[in-house]
Amino acid sequence: MATHVNIGKAKTRLSELVAAAVRGEEIVLDKAGTPQVRLVPVSDALTEDAIRIAREREAAIGMYDGDAEDPQLSLRNLKSDRTDPDERYRLKFADLD
Repeated sequence: MATHVNIGKAKTRLSELVAAAVRGEEIVLDKAGTPQVRLVPVSDALTEDAIRIAREREAAIGMYDGDAEDPQLSLRNLKSDRTDPDERYRLKFADLD
């Protein structure tokens, strides 16, 4: 269960609140009864950041999940799908002539 402390009172008890957060207690600073911030030990914050970054990377790589399993996927096959480079150039710049 989190300990909620008004920001005004937290100013006078900051050392005590930091020590409690380092011990693993959840400390939430409120302003006018509304939670504003949470005190977290640096090691926990770094761990949370690492987990968040790992999830973002998994999500980004996940969009290509099925591509790597395709046995037909190879550099040679990808290149063979392309048209003639001169033809691509003509199509791209046809309106400039």
